[in-house]
Amino acid sequence: MSKSSQLLQDSWLTTETKLREMGFERIAGIDEAGRGPLAGPVAAAAVILPPFCHIEGLNDSKKLSAARRERLAQEIRRQALACAVAVVAARVIDQIGILPATFRAMSLAVSNLRIQPDYLFVDGNLPLPQYKGTQETLIGGDGLAAPVAAASILAKVTRDQLMIRFNQIFPGYGFEKHKGYGTVAHREAIILRGPSLIHRTSFLHIDKWEEE
Repeated sequence: MSKSSQLLQDSWLTTETKLREMGFERIAGIDEAGRGPLAGPVAAAAVILPPFCHIEGLNDSKKLSAARRERLAQEIRRQALACAVAVVAARVIDQIGILPATFRAMSLAVSNLRIQPDYLFVDGNLPLPQYKGTQETLIGGDGLAAPVAAASILAKVTRDQLMIRFNQIFPGYGFEKHKGYGTVAHREAIILRGPSLIHRTSFLHIDKWEEE
């Protein structure tokens, strides 16, 4: 196990012990993937793990290889008491903005859990709007709380898989490589081909790119 993964497990054990002593039993974590890309949906996942669950190698999704995330996603789904993933499409992001779209995906993920949490950790510094239960924001939560780390992996894996499928529908943009993020190759493909149906038009500033 990596040092960062061990630190996550140790930190979470302390936090989980305190919460369970306070009477909380269904502790969920929620995280998102895909707020920054130029194309594709934003995804969010919510996960409730069993008491004192240990998943070998669990960590912030950004610190893991794609292959490792895939394997861990399978293990998370196998062990979780409940997990759900929701996505909000690019056209909705253009209509309402990325932050409201992210909150919408998060709310859908939580509401789709087959077991509702009695305590929710939200990655970041913004609470989930209109959520009626007990929640706590946690900056860097995917490195501090096991359910948030698990949620970050499920959200990332789900979105990456979607972008690989989109590459077959909209070839030529390289979605299978950059997953919609604004790499040089991706921006050049947009200038050459124009935006596809899954590009976030509100994120595109092609006139500025052409001046660079």
